[in-house]
Amino acid sequence: MTNSPFTPGIAPGRLQPGAYDANFDDLHAPLDGHEAQVAADRCYFCHDAPCITACPTDIDIPLFIRQIATGTPEAAARTIFEQNILGGMCARVCPTETLCEEACVREAAEGKPVLIGQLQRFATDTVMASGAEHPFTRAAPTGKTVAVVGAGPAGLACAHRLAMHGHDVVIHDARPKGGGLNEYGIAAYKTVNAFAQAEIDWLMEIGGITLETGKALGADVTLDSLTKGFDAVFLGMGLAGVNALRAEGEDKDGVLDAVGFISDLRQASDLAGLPIGRNVVVIGGGMTAVDAAVQSRLLGAEMVTILYRRGPDAMPASQYEQDLAASKGVRIVFNAMPVAVLGNGSVTGVRAEYTRAEGKSLVGTGETFDIPADQVLKAIGQTLEGTPDGLQIEGGKIAVTGPGQTGVAGIWAGGDCASGGEDLTVTAVAEGRDAAEDIHKALS
Repeated sequence: MTNSPFTPGIAPGRLQPGAYDANFDDLHAPLDGHEAQVAADRCYFCHDAPCITACPTDIDIPLFIRQIATGTPEAAARTIFEQNILGGMCARVCPTETLCEEACVREAAEGKPVLIGQLQRFATDTVMASGAEHPFTRAAPTGKTVAVVGAGPAGLACAHRLAMHGHDVVIHDARPKGGGLNEYGIAAYKTVNAFAQAEIDWLMEIGGITLETGKALGADVTLDSLTKGFDAVFLGMGLAGVNALRAEGEDKDGVLDAVGFISDLRQASDLAGLPIGRNVVVIGGGMTAVDAAVQSRLLGAEMVTILYRRGPDAMPASQYEQDLAASKGVRIVFNAMPVAVLGNGSVTGVRAEYTRAEGKSLVGTGETFDIPADQVLKAIGQTLEGTPDGLQIEGGKIAVTGPGQTGVAGIWAGGDCASGGEDLTVTAVAEGRDAAEDIHKALS
């Protein structure tokens, strides 16, 4: 095996060809009909179900599980889609272990919740794979047009709900494909078989939605032109900028943005052709850090270390995700932050300093250690790229109140680019849906 022509120590093809398919297979095999019935029978069908309260999209979870239990998964899917049109993707990527399943009374009593996420996938997959007619139809055309910027979860949910109300929607997205982070930013083993694109195709069967790719706000379209050309505008373009590591040497060869790394992996036609280091260090503690670290191992990296500046209880990635990383051989070093990237031109290691909390602040202890590395992946958050004219920015995001109202007439925002979000697919869907209802009210 030869090294990559770009950076020493980084090379493609570290595994036998068949290993890639096995490593990147579906993280959770879908339930079959019998398994779904057994899982559904465990639900108590609580009247004031805490799982509903814990769901950002307010899906009536006991109802859809009862519908599965009575042999009507199509009805269950409609119950889900009425609240969350991207219910299929959310069933795959939503951190149910910290949302609906954590709130499940079975979890409290037995430590083993009802498999809500897998049951949701069973119902939604059943309908989407059936080839049946789209479950929702458009209202009579209103003659109103809405521009949506960003074809990620918020933008897609907003567009679908607006189309249901009879409005015509044009989605503008900077990338070659729609889907946003569902397509470009989620671990490949969570969404196999090009599901993100299949879900978009299915969603757009409602009609009245046009997707225009390669159209970036500020470069190809302007906010001024959209507000003049459409009756309303929804901004859901996510966060395209990358936070700086702020460590000496972060410009060395081999230092990459983790989101870009995952994007390249998701779009690769041959995983064996992706170069990966022998020793990989991932900086960060969220879902992106875990996704990048686990996939580095699955590509053949020998040693992968996640470096997180705080303790386990503060880590944004759930305990389930931390355990998943550990099960794949990823080492997590807590209470340590990078202070320098080592090497002469190319990365040879990361120098880190142990940290401690002083009140609400985090300070270095002065004790440092070195981790060998030929590849460093930054997963330390993203930023709003460019500030849309005339909109108030709060905490680095577009300030909104209520259902996505920006304070500027005719402009709404939601998802990761807007204030108040939780950087979750399911939250972005809820914000896009609720903004659409508010837009519809305003246009009516």
